[in-house]
Amino acid sequence: MGKVKKSPDEMTFLEHLEDLRKRLFNSFLAIVITLIPSWFFSRDVFRILARPVTRYLPEGSKLAYTGLTEPFLLYLKVSFLTAIFISSPFIFLQIWYFVAPGLYQREKRMVIPFVIFTSFFFLLGATFGYLVIFPWACRFFLNLGSDFQSVITVNSYFNLSLKLLLGIGLVFEMPVLVFFLARIGVISSHWMLRNFKYAVLVIFIIAAVITPTPDMITQSILAIPMLLLYGLSIVVVIVVEKAKIRRQEREARLEASSNGE
Repeated sequence: MGKVKKSPDEMTFLEHLEDLRKRLFNSFLAIVITLIPSWFFSRDVFRILARPVTRYLPEGSKLAYTGLTEPFLLYLKVSFLTAIFISSPFIFLQIWYFVAPGLYQREKRMVIPFVIFTSFFFLLGATFGYLVIFPWACRFFLNLGSDFQSVITVNSYFNLSLKLLLGIGLVFEMPVLVFFLARIGVISSHWMLRNFKYAVLVIFIIAAVITPTPDMITQSILAIPMLLLYGLSIVVVIVVEKAKIRRQEREARLEASSNGE
């Protein structure tokens, strides 16, 4: 007979850790498998990734490297980053499998929407960072250092790219996270509206941490979409709350009709 899967209340702390280890291993394995084909496109991917800065460099200038093995390590890291984005739907699926045992049966059926929307907002955030935040940040720093000879290393630029792409991609997961917190009753639309001023403060702090520039303009470019996402999240919570009310009213009518019989 197959092993019966326990509910979260029946699982011990070590069993929870074992399940977490399994999900992390599956995610890492997916990244490693995707890493191999990503290597063959790493040069093209980095060429695209470097456009926000190379477009502002003097004609004929290139990014530099200071160590013999640095180009190899760079393309390896680029391949790893590419693999993360390609395998992100599977990684989000593993996250779902980890939290799903604690959900109601009707909520477990939302696995496909969860994977679709988490992947969509993650890629949307990374795209926004690449198309909007990157050019502003690169132009700001290059204009600031226009009195000097720029020697931008590929390693430092990639580290900046990694921070922005992954950071903004995760920030854009806000509506999905809020949706599930609302479904389990952790937050409400009234709570989100009441704490809006604190949300604004937290959002600008996060924007200041993610964006590499100290100026308020670049930080606001990220903070404004985050505020819009917060507003969208409030709308999402309101929709969830209305759906809950309709479901409770329907269950109450069914119970009343059964008692009347």
